[in-house]
Amino acid sequence: MTKSSAARAPLLDTRALNRATLDRQLLLCRSALSAADAVRHLLGLQAQNVKPPYYALAARLHGFAPEQLSALMAARETVRIVTLRSTIHTHTAADCLTLRPLVQAARDRELTNFRKGLDGVDLDRLAALARDLVEAEPRTMAQLREALGAEWPDADPQSLGVAARCRLPLVQVTPRGLWGRSGQVALTTAEHWLGRPAEPAPAPDAVVLRYLAAFGPASVKDMQTWAGLTRLRDAFERLRPRLLTFRDAHGVELFDLPDAPRPDPRTPAPPRFLPEFDNLLLAHADRTRVVPAEYRGRSWQGNQAHCTLLVDGFLAGVWKLDGAALVVEPFGRLTKAQREEVTAEGARMLETMHPGASYDIRFAAVVRR
Repeated sequence: MTKSSAARAPLLDTRALNRATLDRQLLLCRSALSAADAVRHLLGLQAQNVKPPYYALAARLHGFAPEQLSALMAARETVRIVTLRSTIHTHTAADCLTLRPLVQAARDRELTNFRKGLDGVDLDRLAALARDLVEAEPRTMAQLREALGAEWPDADPQSLGVAARCRLPLVQVTPRGLWGRSGQVALTTAEHWLGRPAEPAPAPDAVVLRYLAAFGPASVKDMQTWAGLTRLRDAFERLRPRLLTFRDAHGVELFDLPDAPRPDPRTPAPPRFLPEFDNLLLAHADRTRVVPAEYRGRSWQGNQAHCTLLVDGFLAGVWKLDGAALVVEPFGRLTKAQREEVTAEGARMLETMHPGASYDIRFAAVVRR
């Protein structure tokens, strides 16, 4: 598209992008989708920790109970695996077996950062040995590093573990990831855990369409940020005849599915309590559709991400469970009506995630930066 034609594309301002994205993310109105269908529609849920996927679905689905996702994990219909952006996601079994091959090139590039610690290591042999080890029985990463270190004693142990994770689709076996259960991280291959071979990597074009359905309207750079991939422009160009194009307030070209919802920017957006690392806040290069510029970086402290609160569709604070209290820390002043809506949503979230427990809901003082 030429600059002149891009300038003529319809404008989607920040609120229009916000409402469209919230709708695709099942956050504008709660969805009647099943937990499995929601995980599939969203192309996975960030799962750096065990609890976030459960809270993510609680914010999005009618009638959700944590046991629904836990049952899918126990039945091996969903799994925890490193995929997008080299981070752990909860995916459906089918997406695990296809999306992991899609991002294999990124995992191969990641390994170049560890080449010094892998000097003299035959990576094909390492992958074969690691596969034999974890398919004989699930192994912790420490056990895997120890076994691989016996074969390559001069190599860096951490680099050996990273190489196994990058070369193989390693899933975390249950009870890790089950609601109300604990368990250390033990790994085996996706193929072994799911009892079927990996699928060929899907064409990027197919994933572009799914990404737009879950996160659009979006730019090429947005999707590259979400996936941790590069060079997706060609896929968007092949799909251009099937897509609509828009521009944002900065003139960046955005693509979208013709029949995807783009609600009126004035559509009310109820408060939502999101977990740390929710993909809503991580799936675009330009996050201003959800994160106001003045609050950029406020949901993080060092390497730790906070659970986040949306008010009127935008990041408005953080929250935590502190003993028997739900503590809400707004970034700015909330109106009386907004506080009442946040309190009601907080009570609903607590009843969903911790039925029968008694919690106070309190607002911390606004701390401005």
